[in-house]
Amino acid sequence: MAHNGNVTTRKNSGTATSPAKRQRATSSGAASERRDHLVKLAAELFARKGFQATTVREIADEAGILSGSLYHHFDSKETIVDEVLSTFLDDLIARYRAAVDNNSDARTVLSEMVRIGFGTLEPHRAAITVMQNDWNYLRQFERFNYLVKAEDEVEQIWVAQIKAGQAAGLFRADVDPKLTYRMIRDTIWVAVRWFRPGGRLNTSALAEHYITVLFDGLATGERTTQRQG
Repeated sequence: MAHNGNVTTRKNSGTATSPAKRQRATSSGAASERRDHLVKLAAELFARKGFQATTVREIADEAGILSGSLYHHFDSKETIVDEVLSTFLDDLIARYRAAVDNNSDARTVLSEMVRIGFGTLEPHRAAITVMQNDWNYLRQFERFNYLVKAEDEVEQIWVAQIKAGQAAGLFRADVDPKLTYRMIRDTIWVAVRWFRPGGRLNTSALAEHYITVLFDGLATGERTTQRQG
C-alpha cells in the first residue's frame, strides 16, 4: 500500500464502486455470516446429541429454516462437522507451532502449550466434545483421514519438547515421553466435560494450576517415587 501524498488524489479520482458490486459484496458477507451461524448451531447439536444422532432436519429446525435451505450452504452434515473439526485443529496446530518457533527452552514451550490447550476449551468446546465422542466413528471415513494425521503431528510436537527437556536436564529422564504427553493431553481435553465458563476458575487459571502440579508436583520434600533402571 502506498503511503504518499497522492493517495487521497488517486482515491478521489478513481472509479467508484458500482451499486451492483456493493450489493454483491454485501450479499456475500451476509451469506458468510449465515454459514458461520449455521456451523455454530450444528456444532452445539453435535456436542449435545452426538454427530450420528443429529439429523439435518434438527439442524434446520434449530436454525429456524427448512431442511432444503440448509443444502444451499452445505451438501451434507459431514461437511458441517468437517468445518467444525478442521477449524479447531488448524487453530490448535498453528498455535503449537508458533510456541515451538519461539525457540524458548522446553519447559517454557511446554508451559505455553498447556496454556494453549486449556485456552481452546471455550472457543472450541463443541469441536473438542465431538472429537471425544465421535472420533472412532468419523475416522472410518476417508474424508476424515486428516484427524489421525493432525493427532500424530500434535503428539510429535509434544513428545519432541519433552525429549528436548530431558536432554537438557530440565525434565526427569525416567519418564516415558509419549505416555507423559498422553496423560497431559487427556487431562486437558477431558476438562471440557466439567469446565463451565463463568465459574470460579477461568481457563487461564486452570492452566496455571495444572502447570504448577505438572512441574512442581504434589508431594513436598524429596521424591518418593523410585527411578526406573
